[in-house]
Order: sequence, then structure tokens, then C-alpha cells
Amino acid sequence: MRAQVLPHGVLSNEVAPNEVLPDSQQAVASSDQTISSLARFAASSGAGLAGDSFSPAGKIISRSKCLLPESVRNGDGVGPAVALGDYCSKLLVVTLGITDVVERTGLAVSVWGSPDQSEWGVNPLLTFRQRQYCGVYSVLLNMAMHTELRYLRVQWNMHRWGRGERIPLFGFEVFVEESGARVSGSAVA
Repeated sequence: MRAQVLPHGVLSNEVAPNEVLPDSQQAVASSDQTISSLARFAASSGAGLAGDSFSPAGKIISRSKCLLPESVRNGDGVGPAVALGDYCSKLLVVTLGITDVVERTGLAVSVWGSPDQSEWGVNPLLTFRQRQYCGVYSVLLNMAMHTELRYLRVQWNMHRWGRGERIPLFGFEVFVEESGARVSGSAVA
């Protein structure tokens, strides 16, 4: 739902269609410039979407940034480098959304940082526990401890166990947003 401020400060709620926001309103760094439904839901706020999103206090509310667009993958891989931009030196929420799984398989996802897109370090900034089920999982990432980093990328590994020739298969996405973005926008009464 999207809240709009009408004359005299009255709020009107309307259902927002599944649409791609204009370039000035989105912070997605994927090649096709779309926002997945999960990222759009997590980034939705109570403020209207005219220009930048503002909370009633006048603070700009950040939109989510896609680190890995939603798709189905069947093996290990590394995502594209995504520029942090305004997210440098902030407390971030990194969210992993899993939409499809094959039983008896596991998915381990980690997020790596780089100052220049060539050196990614020896350890990830964060690692999600191995997951076997669909769901939405979020972890905090304090970029204030990594002020030199300007890029993030996602790396994933898939595992299988048990009998049979199962090929690991997961549908998932990873996105990041500033901590408090959901609260700031939904705090409108």
C-alpha cells in the first residue's frame, strides 16, 4: 500500500501496482533495471513516491539496492560488483530471499566488499547460515567498520546430500537497504 498526503494532512491509502519505478526513484544496480517484488515490498514505505521519498520529519528514506536479482540458479557462482554509493559507511540490512528449492540441498550465501572491484579480500563481510527452505532472511552489516569499501558482490555455494542424482537448484535474490528505512517510512500514523 502507498500512503498519500491529501489536503489538510489527511492520509489516503491506495494499493500500489507492481510497476517499475522511474530511474530517479530506484536504486537497483542490475542490468535490466527492474525491482523484484520482494525488494519492492521490503523497501515500501508510508511516504508517497513523488521524487525522492521523504518521511514526515523530512528525512530522505533510501530505497533498496539489488545486489543479485531474483533468478533460478543451479550451481555455485559470483554476482556482479555493485557500487555502494550513498550506502558507504552506514548500517545496512542485507536480505536474502529464497523462492524456490530442491529438497536435500543447501544454499550458502556470502557478501564480499572491495575498494576498487579488483581486491575482494580473503574473508567475506558477512555469511548467511546455510539455508534449505524458502524464506526471507536478513542480517545487519555495519559499513562504518569498512569505510574504504565502495563495492559489494554476492557469492553463493550450493550443496546436496542423500541418495540420487539431485542437482542443487535455488531461486533467490539478495538486496541491501539502509537500516531503519522500513521503520522510517512506515512510522506515519
